[in-house]
Amino acid sequence: MPITIKLATVDDAPFLAQMILQSSRAGKKDGFFDLLFGTNDKAVVLDALEKLTKTESKSHCHYKNFLIASMDGKSVGTLCSYEPRISTQEAFEKALEEIGYEDIGIALEIMQDCDFKLNKRTLMFDFMEELEGFLDVGVLKALMQKSLLTARLKGYTIAQTIIEIGSLENELFYKKLGFKVVAQKECELYKEKFGRSGLMLLSTEF
Repeated sequence: MPITIKLATVDDAPFLAQMILQSSRAGKKDGFFDLLFGTNDKAVVLDALEKLTKTESKSHCHYKNFLIASMDGKSVGTLCSYEPRISTQEAFEKALEEIGYEDIGIALEIMQDCDFKLNKRTLMFDFMEELEGFLDVGVLKALMQKSLLTARLKGYTIAQTIIEIGSLENELFYKKLGFKVVAQKECELYKEKFGRSGLMLLSTEF
């Protein structure tokens, strides 16, 4: 069955919310957005994430940053690519204000504590996810290949992504695509809230 890659539209917001939540939880009971929105009620978090993908402020969660993979007309995977010079922390905070979330103290503290001070001339990848039942059929590879092609056309030569320390499956997948670990940050607050010691920054040149 062929894999089709397309740019996400505003109509894809419910699916994007599902994939963002799946990515942030990554096998944990609670992820970053559960902490951010003050609940792990799936329906509430999904509703907030859906709104977050459609804000005027173009945060990294904005739908225009996403590619969607489809098979037989069904959305099966996502990959977000964003420019740190545009999708800044300030843009993220403005987007949260737009949907009524202004008091994000502890989540903001974690963002600052685990910040890698990203190079503004790199392209960042995030929320690379696929539905259960579609593993190992090439969905993520197809998304990545399309994203790297688009990045080249925009003049980028370096792409980076951030994953949790200990995410062996994710780390192995990215390394197969040519990424290398370039920095690691252990964060006490992150470990306290999520049970993982911190984050890793991976990079590739193309």
